Amino acid sequence: MSDYTDLVQIIKRAAIDAVEQRKPCDVLFGTVQSVAPLSIFVEMGMVLEADELILGEHLTDYQTELSFDDSQVKQVFTTWDMDEITESQEEKISFKRPIRHKVTLYNGLKVGDKVILLRKQSGQRFIVLDRVVSAQ
Repeated sequence: MSDYTDLVQIIKRAAIDAVEQRKPCDVLFGTVQSVAPLSIFVEMGMVLEADELILGEHLTDYQTELSFDDSQVKQVFTTWDMDEITESQEEKISFKRPIRHKVTLYNGLKVGDKVILLRKQSGQRFIVLDRVVSAQ
């Protein structure tokens, strides 16, 4: 009887493995527990540490360039050392050349943020896709 039970368990395990192999990834939801170092508590009751997580740039604080070269931009700021073109008006300033400035976007994850994660099939690495925002 024991051999029969063992065989049934092997068949069950093979069936479960076959089903899992058809799923290329798992979607998980988690909550940021700490940011330095990063750790995320996921719904399955485990805590993912920084070395298991892959973050896209949009979930970090990062620098990028911003350009004000659209003539429809209404006096967002004034750069006094640039020559204005003749079409400039009090409510709309236009410049002869585009204005490019480096800006820092402070978009890093914060404690308590809800996130969506992807886990590669049978993998130990998780991609943090984005924050979860509630529809209100």
